This record gives sequence, C-alpha cells and structure tokens, in this order.
Amino acid sequence: MNPPSRLKPASWLVAAGRPSEPGEPLNTPLVPASNFLLGTERAYARDGGTPTWEALETIVGGLEAGRAVAFASGMAAVAAVFEQLPAGAGVVLPDDCYQGVVGLALAGAEKQRWRVQRLALEDTQGWVQACAVADLVWLESPSNPLLTVVDLATIAQAPRKPGAILAVDNTFATPLNQQPLELGATVSIQSVTKFIGGHSDLLGGVATTRDEALWQALRRSRMLSGATPGTLEAFLAVRGARTLELRLQRAQQTAQVLAERLEQHPRVARVRYPGLPSHPTHATARRVLKGFGTILSFELYGGAAEADAVCQRVQLIRHATSLGAVESTMERRAAIPGQEHLPPSLLRLSVGIEDVEDLWADLDAALQTAW
Repeated sequence: MNPPSRLKPASWLVAAGRPSEPGEPLNTPLVPASNFLLGTERAYARDGGTPTWEALETIVGGLEAGRAVAFASGMAAVAAVFEQLPAGAGVVLPDDCYQGVVGLALAGAEKQRWRVQRLALEDTQGWVQACAVADLVWLESPSNPLLTVVDLATIAQAPRKPGAILAVDNTFATPLNQQPLELGATVSIQSVTKFIGGHSDLLGGVATTRDEALWQALRRSRMLSGATPGTLEAFLAVRGARTLELRLQRAQQTAQVLAERLEQHPRVARVRYPGLPSHPTHATARRVLKGFGTILSFELYGGAAEADAVCQRVQLIRHATSLGAVESTMERRAAIPGQEHLPPSLLRLSVGIEDVEDLWADLDAALQTAW
C-alpha cells in the first residue's frame, strides 16, 4: 500500500486498510475477537485493538495526516481528550458548540476539574490570545448548528502555552474539506457516526494526532475507560468510509442549491450556509475549506409552532436528529435540551444524496402548507 501522500483522498478511502497478502479476503473482515493467541503484541482486544478497528484507524489517520485512535462514540473520543488535562486546567469553548461537548465541559467545571470560558467563533484575535494561556482550546468549524467557520489557519499558528492542546471537532467539514493537523492543530476529532459511517447505523468516534505522546495517552484512556469501538460498528464504518468522497460531493452540491433557493423563499427569514455570500463567515470559508459541506440551517418568519409543522409535513426528508448520512434529516434545534438559546424557528437540515429536485419539492410543499 502506498502512503497516503501518494494517493488522492478518494483513492485512499477505497484502498486503505485492506488485507494485502495472497489468499486474504479483498475486504477488511469483521473480526469478533476479544483475545488472541499469544506471541505478538496483540493479546487482548481492549488493550491492543482488532484488525477491524485498525483498518478504520488507518483510513482516518491517513486522511487526517496523523495517527488515529478509534473509540466507541464521538463523545468517547472527546472525553479522552479532556482526560489529558491537568487539575484546574483552563478550557476555552466556542459560544456555538455541540451540546454534548458543552455538557461534558460544564460537568467537569462543576467538580472543579477545570475552568471553562466561552468565546465567539468569529473572534479570531480572542482565540489567538486564548492559545497563549489555555490548557485546552476547543474549536468546532463549521459550528453546530449556526455553521460559523473559524479562521483556523490563523488560530492554529498562534503561540500556545507549553503542553496546551488545540483540538478541532472536524465532523462537519470531514477530512476531505478541512485538515486541522496540517494547519497546526494538536488533535482532530471525528464523530464516525456521521459522515464517515454515513448510513445512520453505527456509533463511533476517532481522534487523530501527530503528537506521539498524545496518541499513546489517548490509547491508554481508551483502554482504561473501556471506550472501545464495537467490531460490527468498526466494520460498518470502514465500509461506509469507502464512499465518503462520492457522498460528500453529491450532498454538498445539493446543499448549495437548496440554500440558494431557501434564501429566496417567502416563508424563510434567514439561511445559514457557508457557501452563501450572505453568510457572516463566507469569506473565511472560501479561504479555509475545500467545500462548504452538507449542513444548512434556516429560520422561518413564523415561530416554533410553524417550524415544528414543517418538520411534520416533509415526507422525503426525515424528521430525525443527527446528520451526515445518505438520507436527508431535519429537526428544530431549539427543541433539543441545552439548545434553548437558539432561535425558536431554526431548522437544521442535513442534506443527503437524494435527487435535488425531489428534496426541493418536499421542502417547498412543507413550507407552503405549514401555516
């Protein structure tokens, strides 16, 4: 197998992590083993992993240009990063951030494990200053669900406190649209549940780094916490990753069309999508992202009741949470616990790979009849 630097990402996704010896299966096998015959470093799955986990780590690590550690969920990967902090550490989080990360950070702050500060994602200078004093700088770009894009190229090059971690939740962008480690981040986190798996049928997470000591520490955290990926989940994630490039390209092309049409719709007050010139961080997105992604949020002229009605009236689009899969899903984010601060009529739409005209007909019909 050639190293990832010799292959384009689309080719790496298809070729990486496969068996290579004559007589072995073409595809990475599902290895449902807890322990192995002694004689090599691999003895017990929780300590050393399985060939199925390792295939997933090879794929994502190559895409992110680092070494990956697979976990049972995206939040397990997040928790492992937080586990590396010293007592009383300073943590800086975005004002617009996945509620699971916020919940974990605030729970630790309540127990005085660390101190938490929130910053606006657009405040590039504030983030640069935070890098000099914080033990963990946590960025999410594009953010969930307002799709703010940070100037990661500038922030990642800012001087950091010795031993500090600059972590980037790269789930929305995927490694195909953004490579945080290449820009200078310490660790990049993916919720494998989303785009890498791509079919709404698994939970998983991956943390990738170039720091050998941090890579070892993350593996140790996984072992001690038992936050290991399931064998079937890892197998499904590997299979899903093979088509990531195709799915992403199709869905983000459709997302651009839908965002442009929604912006002109009489029932829509505002559309948030990095690919729109009207988006507050559109210029930054053009500079730091290779693609604008498949997630968009839009607000209605009505309120929560009208937004809920739209969710109930769509038929092709599924009224469901999560994102990044082949099917389009939509939900009212302010209805989610911990997201009550968001505009009450804001709907987050994860665009799948359905035909763009069918999706638009479904959306338009729901908007026209919701009130």
